Amino acid sequence: MGMRNETQVVEFVFLGFSGIPNSHLYLFLPFLVIYLVTVLGNLMIFTLIQLDSSLHTPMYYFLSHLSFLDTCISSVTVPKILVNFLRQRQTISYNQCMAQMFFLISFTGTEGAVLGVMAYDRYAAICKPLHYSHLMSTKVCTMLALAAWVWGALDSALHTALSTTLSFCGINQIHHILCDVPPLLKIACSDARINEMAIRIASYFVGGGPFLFIILSYSLILRSILKIHSTTGKRKAFSTCASHLIVVVIYYGNALVNYNRSSTDDDSLETATLISIMYCMISPMLNPLIYSLRNKEVKGALKKVLGS
Repeated sequence: MGMRNETQVVEFVFLGFSGIPNSHLYLFLPFLVIYLVTVLGNLMIFTLIQLDSSLHTPMYYFLSHLSFLDTCISSVTVPKILVNFLRQRQTISYNQCMAQMFFLISFTGTEGAVLGVMAYDRYAAICKPLHYSHLMSTKVCTMLALAAWVWGALDSALHTALSTTLSFCGINQIHHILCDVPPLLKIACSDARINEMAIRIASYFVGGGPFLFIILSYSLILRSILKIHSTTGKRKAFSTCASHLIVVVIYYGNALVNYNRSSTDDDSLETATLISIMYCMISPMLNPLIYSLRNKEVKGALKKVLGS
């Protein structure tokens, strides 16, 4: 295999599907279907929000960002997997690997921040209804969305920059199906303590920050809901948060498992592959289904579009 400065490989080989004989024959169609459902579902949500004026509210504004991010997360990883299935060669160049890792971390980090902002939106709507229009004005929503994107990009730039300093000593087999920091650290032959520390710090601040903000927001929301006397009022308040809570549990559940594993953890290929599929394929596919099936306004907008 070619080398860069005698230590840096120019191509990586994914081993994630090596335990499945003829994986290209069995997995190409399911992966293609999942990808198409993900893209079409999220584009449907995004388009509906743009077309239907009744959905031009802060909650749906951020939902459109979430749908766009889910499309991006899936598009960063799945097309390369599909191409490799067709080529029957599970490889990726060094530069493509760094690019895939940058965009994957950036989009997933931004999604965590957007979920935090959506929790704040629900807090403002339920706990501060009289001040909602001021707290979630168009200017505020734009600034919060921009901050979320910058949040993810800065985190990604740090991890990618640190990863480019790693040496691999000719080892180019990644025990994974995509390029990400943890699997690269496992095959690095240079000192990766700074990278490990960066992952821990990022998990506390970039991931944990929005998560704690979500917990705080919903604690205040729960306190306000419990003060509502009517059962109908409580049910209505809970229903506006249900879809968001489900998405939060799925996102952070997968993220905690994926990024809180040390580079020395002895995970099986099957485990790493399953976690990656859940994180980058299943979650982005489920999100539009969760919001469309549980949300009357989205279903109403869809019926209007189809009816016209």
